[in-house]
Amino acid sequence: MNNFMNIVGIWALPAMVVSIVVFGLFKKVKIFDCFIKGAKEGLVTVYNLLPTITGLVVAITMLKASGGMELIAKLFSPVSHLLGIPQEVTPMALISPVSGGGSLSLFESVLKEYGPDSFLGRVGSVLMGSTDTTLYAVTVYFSAVGIKKTRHTLYAGLLADFTSFILSSFFVRLTLY
Repeated sequence: MNNFMNIVGIWALPAMVVSIVVFGLFKKVKIFDCFIKGAKEGLVTVYNLLPTITGLVVAITMLKASGGMELIAKLFSPVSHLLGIPQEVTPMALISPVSGGGSLSLFESVLKEYGPDSFLGRVGSVLMGSTDTTLYAVTVYFSAVGIKKTRHTLYAGLLADFTSFILSSFFVRLTLY
């Protein structure tokens, strides 16, 4: 079975590209012109998103470098303790809605320090798999298509992240018993 999956993995992308080209030829579409048009639109999208992404990266970097993240984690530590959430993963949960890369680097440090099979490593793993970069997604994608009012999107996304934050520790504790 593993060998079959390796073969499928190797041939999936070339088969997809060939099928797109054959379908385009069958439909008499100018394939290269469509590709160039799509590449131009992609570059325009990247150009429009770059200031937003740059601002988010700078803000996250400044927050981490200034020690602000540790301060925020200490402020939330009574709530984390009350909910049974380890203080070591609290910074990861706080930065996750803003920056996937930032939470990934914090997750990596938890894994290096405590190990992937430890309680903290498992809680961090569940947290990484169940949360999303809500603020990042709303900021970048909504601004890319010109949406100004997010209505309930932000609240629902942050509530889902908070729920994942609480339940990640709870479900890992359940698996230990």
